[in-house]
Amino acid sequence: MNIQKELTKEEILRDPYNYTFEEMATVLGEGQTSSLFSSLYKNKSGKKYATLKVREVLKGGDTNKYLYELSDGKCIETVCIKRRDGSTACISTEVGCPVGCIFCESGRNGLIRNLTASEIVQQVMMLDEKINRIVVMGMGEPLFNYDNLIKALHILRDRRGLNFPTDGITISTAAPIPQLKKFREEHMKLQLTISLHATTQETRNKIMPNMSRYNIQDVVNQALEYSARHNRKVVMAYLLLQGVNDKPSDVHRLAKWFAGKNVMINILEYNKTSNIGINKPTKEKMLDFKRRLEDAGVEVSMRISHGGNIKAACGQLAGRFNKKVARENKPTGKLNNKNKKVLGKTPNKNKKNFK
Repeated sequence: MNIQKELTKEEILRDPYNYTFEEMATVLGEGQTSSLFSSLYKNKSGKKYATLKVREVLKGGDTNKYLYELSDGKCIETVCIKRRDGSTACISTEVGCPVGCIFCESGRNGLIRNLTASEIVQQVMMLDEKINRIVVMGMGEPLFNYDNLIKALHILRDRRGLNFPTDGITISTAAPIPQLKKFREEHMKLQLTISLHATTQETRNKIMPNMSRYNIQDVVNQALEYSARHNRKVVMAYLLLQGVNDKPSDVHRLAKWFAGKNVMINILEYNKTSNIGINKPTKEKMLDFKRRLEDAGVEVSMRISHGGNIKAACGQLAGRFNKKVARENKPTGKLNNKNKKVLGKTPNKNKKNFK
């Protein structure tokens, strides 16, 4: 029998960003909770309670990358992209990532740990810029940190605090099926982006090796069910890789699944990472792939990449300070002076060449 420990005032004041209004009110009462919530989320005078420290801010034109140091010394990266109609915060949910996508730096050293709800919330609150969109597509797989993610979103959306609009929040997921089914039943109607990146199981297994236990047809079915359940257009992220997932047969399968459906395919451009086995298609080939999908009746967009000059673009968030700590703990590891990565003896399973 599990007996849940009663929450105390000391615990709340030690890390108030980790608690919902209701949790606080059961201990502090409505009045004190309202005052504390206002200081945290409305006038932002609650930074004295922060457990994250801004260690570095890299600026690259319309994109800024924040390096946050956590209370245990681990680091995460958060990106803020300035657009004509406001700014978007791309936030992280884990230190590292367990998915192991071959095009992404975040999972290169695997998962270190999940972030707390507080650490997710604070990434938004500590930005020195006003944002009107949040995309949960930084470091980590959001739905593998399900409870903390949902709690953080409830805190950010609370009308008594930040009151962040639901329509402005997007969850980007590699689509673990059990968690995606659970997410479908949440009463938040959030925007959903699913990392598809392939049209066959074999190809998806190569691109996203640690998601191989989830059937690609189940991923597609869950996307369509979420769209119908919440009357939302679901975005299917599709990173185009030359000679891997850009064939006429891929266009045919995508059209069979999504033509005429409330789904949009978002074609992504590969941003250079340490994986030398990936070939990037030309812009002309990407536009041709887009045109063929549109001719087949599929709604398509192409994402403009931001932040590549400061390693803040899609797939480039690496947590390099965590790698530095790992290096210091492995004195026999050899250093590549250019990239400052641990090359060691452990083979990099993500370095695959599809030729």
